[in-house]
Amino acid sequence: MTTSAIIYHNPRCNTSRTVLKAIQEAGIEPTVVKYLETPPTKDGLRKLLDDAGLTPSQAIRTKEAVYKELGLADASDDELIAAMVDHPILIERPIVKTDKGTVLARPADKVQDVL
Repeated sequence: MTTSAIIYHNPRCNTSRTVLKAIQEAGIEPTVVKYLETPPTKDGLRKLLDDAGLTPSQAIRTKEAVYKELGLADASDDELIAAMVDHPILIERPIVKTDKGTVLARPADKVQDVL
């Protein structure tokens, strides 16, 4: 059984709040990283995405205005990572890391894969 977790969380996001509650209901008090206030480094984000088996294009919020403003539709992976670090609102959420793995918990029930 997993005993610890880290959630990259946006408290304004309903899915993120649902996932946080599911982790707590599993008896785990996770480390909550409010990534909008404390964004990951480029290397940290790259590792997190690698651990989750995600490419930057799978983990970026394409409907955010800044995505269009920056013209990221044809950007390289390195450019997407840089944009997500500079504009953390672009990072898809929530990402949950436990000793069982790392997952983008979207939809929310995907968190069960790592609990």
